[in-house]
Amino acid sequence: MTNRISLAKLADQAGVSTATVSRVLNGKDVVAPETRQAVLTAIDLLGYERPEKLRRRPTRLIGLVIPELSNPVFPLFAQNLETALTSFGYTPILCTQRAGGVTEDTHVQLLLDHGINGIIFVSGLHADMESNPDRYHSLIEQKVPFVTINGSNPTIQAPDFSLDDALTMRQAIRHLRTLGHSEIGLAVGPARFIPAARKVASFTKEMQALYPEQPVHITHTLFTLEGGQAATKKLVEAGCTAIIYGSDMMALGGLQYCETAGISVPDDLSIIGFDDTPLISFTNPPLTTFRHPVREISEVAVSTLHDLITGVTTENHSMTFRSELVVRESTTTLA
Repeated sequence: MTNRISLAKLADQAGVSTATVSRVLNGKDVVAPETRQAVLTAIDLLGYERPEKLRRRPTRLIGLVIPELSNPVFPLFAQNLETALTSFGYTPILCTQRAGGVTEDTHVQLLLDHGINGIIFVSGLHADMESNPDRYHSLIEQKVPFVTINGSNPTIQAPDFSLDDALTMRQAIRHLRTLGHSEIGLAVGPARFIPAARKVASFTKEMQALYPEQPVHITHTLFTLEGGQAATKKLVEAGCTAIIYGSDMMALGGLQYCETAGISVPDDLSIIGFDDTPLISFTNPPLTTFRHPVREISEVAVSTLHDLITGVTTENHSMTFRSELVVRESTTTLA
């Protein structure tokens, strides 16, 4: 099969030498994982069939436990985590959750039954302060390597990679303040979730410091379009001229509510989202929101998990990441 593959075309597509392509095709272990992945990607993009030795089923499995995929930020994480895992020679097993579906504990048990090498939890029960952390303590006792994303829980001794929620709130408020807004509302998820609680704490502190004489407007709701609609109605009725949302999905709900209620965005109400998921810049108006370093988070999380699996480190290397405020047309100067 390999004689029908053009080494030169593959080398050009992958950005490597023909000698490197040859080593990958012949299954040599001297090639770096990321280089091997680049060549495999080139094979797929050029429409070649992979040689038999490159189609052997990998035995190193990693579980990805992720919330429902209806929120575009989670497929984005899944895609980037899969790419990073493949570069290390792992095969991901995707486990998604939704209300009324398979529970996280059931997913974990199924993964353990498959002999997985490690687990990555994204916005799982580790982020729920009302959830019993013993399920994670049990994994530690069983010496199952795992890392968490988006929900640093101080009761769980595992590496976590989360966004700096406090910083995003300060950035959002200061952006709106420069536009003349002081009646600013926060629409965020249930209070029991760690990222929501941290947003609330930072938002409250910042608003009280800037506007000590006025009430702090916060509404807890679901991370859904419907939740965003309900929160927007409540905050607008409270007199807010600008709203910060805990997700782009909620912000989209806010835009929908404004359209049906005859409220102009941004002339009557400025809106800031959170995630900058694909296609979000095509809303009407284009949404001002926070762009997260999803690729960087995924790569560091996978690299750390690999170190735990291979015994390179046993330390808790947690990190927080800065999000970038992307200013578009859903925020403007207060008239």
